[in-house]
Amino acid sequence: MDGAGYGTFVVLAVVLVLVPGPDFAVVVRNTLAGGRGRGAWSAVGITVSNVVQGTAAATGLAAVVVRVEPLFAAVRWLGVGYLAHLAVQAFRSAARGQYPALDGGGTVSGPRARTGLRQGFLSNITNPKVLAFYLAVLPQFLGPGTAVPVLLAYASTHAVVGLVYLLLLVAVLHRARRVLARRPVRRALDAFTGCALLAFGVRLAADR
Repeated sequence: MDGAGYGTFVVLAVVLVLVPGPDFAVVVRNTLAGGRGRGAWSAVGITVSNVVQGTAAATGLAAVVVRVEPLFAAVRWLGVGYLAHLAVQAFRSAARGQYPALDGGGTVSGPRARTGLRQGFLSNITNPKVLAFYLAVLPQFLGPGTAVPVLLAYASTHAVVGLVYLLLLVAVLHRARRVLARRPVRRALDAFTGCALLAFGVRLAADR
């Protein structure tokens, strides 16, 4: 593994995770709806999906998905539908305006943990741009015939960088919970995240 090339890849991974996308919106939505624990679990779900898709790219499976147009289109439209579903949930929450108090932190288990994990995983795994990212970016840093463990190390690095960023985002939202607990603020944020999720879905649907 080339140290200089790997360092450049880490910098690129940091830049990419800082660009707001569906993952950002899903984590914000889950943190506001279920507190720090649910937000953290949604970040874990996104990371698991990144690892799965990175592994698929490293083993060649992602190339098959991208090249088979009906399969690629099916994944894309599943992603569009799921983002629209999450957007509708956010809009309904904003319209009702009924919110429980934000949790005080700590370990979260049971339904809230599963909801966060599921939403994070599904929103990411149904986004074919993640597969395209790995297929387009990894070859720029690695030559032909690179061993699979090295490919996995690069893909896992991107997933870990994303996890650290999303957990920091959850921590910031949690620290601002006194402001976010106000009903008008939470309604506005729900409406905003709903619009963001819907916009990401429309962009995914229109992107060729």
